[in-house]
Amino acid sequence: MNRLIGKLLGNRYEILEQLGGGGMAIIYKGRDTLLNRLVSIKVLRPEFTCDEDFIQRFRREAQAIASLSHPNIVSIYDVGWEDNVHYLVIEYIEGDNLKNFIRAQGTIPTERAVEIARQISDALQHAHENNIVHRDIKPQNILITREGRAKLTDFGIAKEATTATLTQTDTIVGSVHYISPEQARGETAGPRSDIYSLGIVLYEMVTGALPFQGETPIGVALKHIREAPPRPSSLNPAVSPTLEHIIARAMAKNAVERYETARQLSLDLDKVAKPVFQKAVKADTDDEFATRVLPTVTRGNLPSQPAAVPAPVQNNPGRRRTAWLWAALVALGLLAAGVAAFQFYINVPEIQMPAVEGKTQEEAKSE
Repeated sequence: MNRLIGKLLGNRYEILEQLGGGGMAIIYKGRDTLLNRLVSIKVLRPEFTCDEDFIQRFRREAQAIASLSHPNIVSIYDVGWEDNVHYLVIEYIEGDNLKNFIRAQGTIPTERAVEIARQISDALQHAHENNIVHRDIKPQNILITREGRAKLTDFGIAKEATTATLTQTDTIVGSVHYISPEQARGETAGPRSDIYSLGIVLYEMVTGALPFQGETPIGVALKHIREAPPRPSSLNPAVSPTLEHIIARAMAKNAVERYETARQLSLDLDKVAKPVFQKAVKADTDDEFATRVLPTVTRGNLPSQPAAVPAPVQNNPGRRRTAWLWAALVALGLLAAGVAAFQFYINVPEIQMPAVEGKTQEEAKSE
């Protein structure tokens, strides 16, 4: 397929270099010469282009996926066929897939794993609301951008590859580790099948291990149907009981016992993430009035009304000097008024009395 490097598909998409490949397709880095932007070009392997019914279904589903618009889903720009080459033109992502992150780190910190799973849950909810089931959720199909955003890719191809998943190359066999019990039994995959697969991805992120291993793909498929996986906390003590319960519910053998929708899973994951965020906020600030979660105020939890306390005088030197000046002026005014009153009522001036000795009372009053 390297013969395609340098080729111009659809008189528009120039193939620059090979990025990777799997059992179903090879991914190339390309350039949209019309819009002058980088793109990824997924080219189906020749062995999957022989069945015309498969090709028609692939085209229809690719066109349906192109209608999806979500920040956690890789966008599909175009679909085409030229010289027996069937290809999809998709959004180019600067980053790596989740599988390589797990291989490099061993385990993903639980807070980060929960956030990745929540973003993919939101992507699945959007797809399911548009009647599209992914059917091949696995870390290889989850891309992590340089900014840390998780993006789901490879929609639709697994729908027609379920049978081949158990019989073809090692790359395709890898998908058997993430298939739901109903897929392993050959039944139709639905939205809850995607939820099961995402539960396995979350399990692998927090433990660094797959829940089921086997010598053959059939052996692994049987374990999906019959066996319970080791508890995540037994492999990683950092996994909380709440998160362990979420993983167990997502991976329930019976589809009815799983989350009914990806939104329900996302909401539960959000509850796990919130305490971590709140704890970090409390550690980063001593502000008594910082934004926080507060209980609803009701009559039952209102405190008794305390006695009014005079507001303390603000520690402002300018205002304090002004207050003392006014106080002194008032005191001086009161003192002056007191002295004046004393002088007026107590210190009565002397007067000259007439001589009335020997006169009658009426004559004295008259004087």
